[in-house]
Amino acid sequence: MTRRILITGASIAGNTAAWWLGRSGFDVTVVERAPAFRDGGQNVDIRGVGREVLRRMDLEQAALDAGTGETGTAWVDARGRIVAKVVAPPGEDGPTAEMEILRGDLAKLIHAPAQQHATFRFDDWITALDDSAESVRVTFHSGTTERFDHVLIAEGVGSATRELVFPGDNDPRWMDMLCAYFTIPGQADDDRLWRWYTATERRSVSLRPDPYGTARATLTALQQPGDEQDWPRERQQAWLRERFADAGWQTPRVLAHMATTDDFYFDVLRQVRMPRWSKGRVVLLGDAAWCVTPLGGVGATLAVTGAYVLAGELALQDDARAAYDAYERAMRPMVEQAQGIPKFGPRLLHPSTRAGIAVLHRVLAVATRPGLIKLFSRVFASKPKTPDLSRYAALPKR
Repeated sequence: MTRRILITGASIAGNTAAWWLGRSGFDVTVVERAPAFRDGGQNVDIRGVGREVLRRMDLEQAALDAGTGETGTAWVDARGRIVAKVVAPPGEDGPTAEMEILRGDLAKLIHAPAQQHATFRFDDWITALDDSAESVRVTFHSGTTERFDHVLIAEGVGSATRELVFPGDNDPRWMDMLCAYFTIPGQADDDRLWRWYTATERRSVSLRPDPYGTARATLTALQQPGDEQDWPRERQQAWLRERFADAGWQTPRVLAHMATTDDFYFDVLRQVRMPRWSKGRVVLLGDAAWCVTPLGGVGATLAVTGAYVLAGELALQDDARAAYDAYERAMRPMVEQAQGIPKFGPRLLHPSTRAGIAVLHRVLAVATRPGLIKLFSRVFASKPKTPDLSRYAALPKR
């Protein structure tokens, strides 16, 4: 009998898992709370082992073709003058990877073929799960109840379904950073660089290019977190206007368009720290299992890699516990390495005073000189502890 699999969350990880599991012959259903497929979001990059997964899906070139066009990273002063710049050589990754793509564009690339292998239900979500030895009885918001052999939770850092199954198990590591992300109209002097401006009081403003003639803005403030992620959007934006009112550079432009953007996202950065990623026949995937935050630099890479490894283990062995344990053994080293970023790193890049910013700019100017640029780039692209994908090179097609 064909095993039924439910994936909750039409994320990058959820779509990747749906593609591989459906291709292997499972009966796959993906449920998503949003009323329609979400294709918005900011820059992500895919590196190393993640690119190998896309290559095996015949999507690597399509992802490169859909890239943002970002050519490098530049730190600028209040007048917009470049004080330091990193442009990675062709075929190499630095702060800007060769495969820079918008989150929504990558999700859309994977979602299109995934629809051939899975059934997608939007505007619905899980309200209860009853996990027995043989299957999981799932109740949906729509009122329907169904049984599945496996349930994969791929909903993101704030997963509500994770809390239903693993109540209180997440011990988040708060990174003491508040970030707002949104898209603003482009203007004539925008270029293809990721421009990063550091303001006093541990604030920064960055603008990144996209392929649509707009710019992707980020406002970052370092401070102890409260409950800001739960505030209504209007209160979050009012706080940002006050916090960044005197920041300088292109901040007035960014703030002016903040209220009218349709993709505003505010987050208090925290890592998800779970003692285990599975219970019974329910397993966590992607940010719901291990969110490393954007500071880790490999979130999208982990999403596609973890989905491939989990799908591979489920395809290769019938025992749920054995498959989940093998998946966790394969992915834990890479996740823990990515989560190991020290908190002082962001603080070094966000001095509180003008004098501190001047020192930062001098250090960056020296570190990005031609003779040192390869060493500087390696800081941003250290070799990860990746899983061995050879085990899944010839996944069965059932």
